[in-house]
Amino acid sequence: VQLVESGGGLVQPGGSLRLSCAASGFRFSSSNMSWYRQAPGKERELVASITSTGGSTDYAGSVKGRFTISRDNAKNTVYLQMNSLKPEDTAVYYCKTRPGWIDYWGQGTQVTVAS
Repeated sequence: VQLVESGGGLVQPGGSLRLSCAASGFRFSSSNMSWYRQAPGKERELVASITSTGGSTDYAGSVKGRFTISRDNAKNTVYLQMNSLKPEDTAVYYCKTRPGWIDYWGQGTQVTVAS
């Protein structure tokens, strides 16, 4: 299983970024996917999740209405569209899957929101 995140960077408050997570090594179209983030000195937290078909999504309260998770099963990729970014969104963002009994994580991509 391999998960590779991309799309992070430095953005001003109020700006937008789209993160991507390219997946391989497992049946992507049958697996739920999630985005987590970890800010310095804080625990890793769930940001958003999406079911295998994309028919259902869930969000942390702090990002609801600003972030959108989506997936393209033809491309084995899950996305996180982040709008109206705030300094408190600064963190390393990870995608995660659990195709069996083990959690698999990507290496993370840094998102920094600052002026």
